[in-house]
Amino acid sequence: MAQRRSRNSGGPKYPRSARVAETLREIIAEDLVRLDDERLAFVTVTSIDVDPELNRAVVFFDSLTGEDGDDEIVIALDEHRVRLQASIARQIHAKKTPILSFQPDIVIRSAERIDTILRADRERDSYRSTETTD
Repeated sequence: MAQRRSRNSGGPKYPRSARVAETLREIIAEDLVRLDDERLAFVTVTSIDVDPELNRAVVFFDSLTGEDGDDEIVIALDEHRVRLQASIARQIHAKKTPILSFQPDIVIRSAERIDTILRADRERDSYRSTETTD
């Protein structure tokens, strides 16, 4: 019996929402560079979570200002939301574009905290080992 091949057998092996998320990330990152808003000067789009129906997308970001600047960045991104969505609509070929919302990427910040703790622990251990050899 012949094996059936799917229509997308030559394409990527990950869900449509993941492909759309990556495309959105690229478009939004490019548009942020073009925006003349100093509040967004050091903002990086880290990832985007798109719901399966492509109705909504959460844009996760990080910045050099850290947690202190998150509120101001969210306000700035919300002010530019319509422009970003219009840019997405022009660049992707879809029946609809997701409504964007913005959140700081706490995963990256948590990883940074863990890294800082581990680094301090290693430094403390190396300090202790030099004390015992002296």
